This record gives sequence, C-alpha cells and structure tokens, in this order.
Amino acid sequence: MLYFKDYQQGKDREWVVFVHGAGGSSSIWYRQLRLFRKHFNVLLVDLRGHGRSKDLLEGYVKHNYTFKDVTTDLLEVITHLGIEKAHYIGVSMGTIIIRTLGEIAPQYMKSMILCGAVTRLNLRSRLLVFLGHTFKRFVPYMWLYRLFAFVIMPNPRDASSRNLFIGEAKKLYKKEFLRWFKLTHEVNPLLKYFKEKEIAVPTLYIMGERDYMFLPPVKKIVKEHSSAILQVVDDCGHVCNIEKPDIFNKLAIGFIQRGYTNV
Repeated sequence: MLYFKDYQQGKDREWVVFVHGAGGSSSIWYRQLRLFRKHFNVLLVDLRGHGRSKDLLEGYVKHNYTFKDVTTDLLEVITHLGIEKAHYIGVSMGTIIIRTLGEIAPQYMKSMILCGAVTRLNLRSRLLVFLGHTFKRFVPYMWLYRLFAFVIMPNPRDASSRNLFIGEAKKLYKKEFLRWFKLTHEVNPLLKYFKEKEIAVPTLYIMGERDYMFLPPVKKIVKEHSSAILQVVDDCGHVCNIEKPDIFNKLAIGFIQRGYTNV
C-alpha cells in the first residue's frame, strides 16, 4: 500500500484528501496542513514512486502505469481507512487523478478542489511532450523535468514553486520518472473525455492569473459544466497552494463549509 499519513480529529469531522502532482510528494501541502487539521480529518498520500512510497517501486515494475492504476492505489488507501466520502484537493497532474477517481468511484466523493488543473494540453505543451518522448533516452531526465517546470512556471516570481518541484523530482528514480512521463500519452484522450462528460460532483477550480498554459481551457470547461466554478488568484502562477497559501486556504475551506456554491 502507498505511504499515507492521516490526521483524524473525530468521526463527526469531514475528510479532506490531498493529492500531489507528478514529481512532487505530500510535503507540498505543508502550507495547508495546520489550518485544515483544525476543521477536518486530513489524509496525505505519496503516490507510487514518490516521497515515502518510493521504496514501493518494486511492486510496480512489471508494466507501465495508467492513470487508472495510480487512482486505484489511492482508492486502496481510502477503503483501508474506511473513508466513505471525502473532499479531494489536488494540484497539477494530481487533478487528473482526482477526476479519474470521480469517474471510477464517484460514490467516494463529496467535492473536488482542483489547483493548477490540467484540463487540456495546448500546442506548446503537446510539442514539449513530443520532444520529451523523442529525447528521453538520450538526455538526463532532470533536464526534461527542469524544462517542463520552467515552461509551466516561467515567471521569475514562480521561482520558489519551480525550485520546490524540481527539488522533489530529484528524489525520483530515473525509471520511475520515465514511467510517469509515459502517462502523457494518455492525457489528451482522457481530458477530451472528461471535458465531454461531466460528473455530478461539485468542483472548484483555483487557478493562478499567470497560469498561462492551463487557465484558458479551465475557463472554457467551467462554462460548459454546471457543477463547476472558477476562482482566479491574482498575481499567481501554476501552484496557488504554495504561492498564495492564505488565499488558497480561504477559498478551499470556504467552498467546503458553505455548501460548495459560494466562496
């Protein structure tokens, strides 16, 4: 089973499950943990090959990953703890995992809060993925990750977030990074399906004003999905929970406590 850390305040408290993105770990939620623990039961999970789940790699080497595989790992922890329903908060590629969970097991979901949500790969990101797959066997994998981190978070004001994610990615094995990178083949067909099929789960998108790659498609999907709302954080890039934690925490907790409609 994946490494997880749960903070249970009582059976009467609602659950919040945090899901990090590719190359990160549950440590990226350090600016949320203390405040959320005051209001909710909290579950932090390190996805396969990441953080303290890194040593579980041997159990996964027989085949390439799919988003369904990674989501099933998360579901195993949730059922192990007996969590019947929860609010799911994810960042970057973690938002795809949460949305996949909503597809295969919506009965476990009360709401989704998606930060820096990946809902479509534009031309530039598709070109990056193509170049990455072309050269992944010939260049150090950290070069690829640094390039992706810079393209997603190019602004000098994004430096602290960019450096945090690069620092976490350094902890991955090369083979593990490549397995996760292969997931990009799934992204566009999966996101196209998610865009066309809305699930009846209240959803809050929290996106940075400077998240140039992913904010425009989120604006479009929110117009089409009746259960989704969008909050744009001024002067912020891809990872709002790190760059603007006070605003992020206020929006996320408000969304949960006020019935998922007003923040």
